[in-house]
Amino acid sequence: MAETEAALRTLAHNVRAARTRAGLSLDELGRRAKVSKGALVGLEKAQGNPNFATLVRLADTLGVSVSALMEGPTGSRVRVVSADAVTPLWVGEQGGEARLMLTTSGPAPVEVWRWQLEPGEEYPSHPHRPGVVETVSVTAGQMTLVVDGAEHPVAAGQTAAFDGDAPHTYRGSGTGTCHVVMTVHLPPVGPDSPA
Repeated sequence: MAETEAALRTLAHNVRAARTRAGLSLDELGRRAKVSKGALVGLEKAQGNPNFATLVRLADTLGVSVSALMEGPTGSRVRVVSADAVTPLWVGEQGGEARLMLTTSGPAPVEVWRWQLEPGEEYPSHPHRPGVVETVSVTAGQMTLVVDGAEHPVAAGQTAAFDGDAPHTYRGSGTGTCHVVMTVHLPPVGPDSPA
């Protein structure tokens, strides 16, 4: 319970700080991210339990990575992260899950995700801001990547890349569990970048 409270306090601090840096009011952030003002007020007070889709919309709108909203400061040059030390941000009805392992630092960060999808299980993602590029590398099983309505089968040993500013869905296919390593490449955010 204490870990959850600490995580919510960190999230609240990071959202408030990112919103302040972006010069956005709660109303404007809510409008752009399609999140109610009440939910944002609760979030900035370390109350509630925002879902994965809400975190992604807030991160995209604020021009930061999801993990930038969730992580405290790091003190080491090298970070080694174990999957069992990271809470899933999405859990599917059949046991699939998505874990944000880490985000690189720098002007154009990269999120590294581990996904597990059961056959027929899917996660529909909203479009990200322009300039976001995703790669999916299937390490076991197979999946169907749906980008802007077009289906693309991706099997073990294959990697696909696509612009994340279109609607996209990850779907487990085949007969066994699909294991995926995904990277989300975020464009640099600056005064001339779209928010």
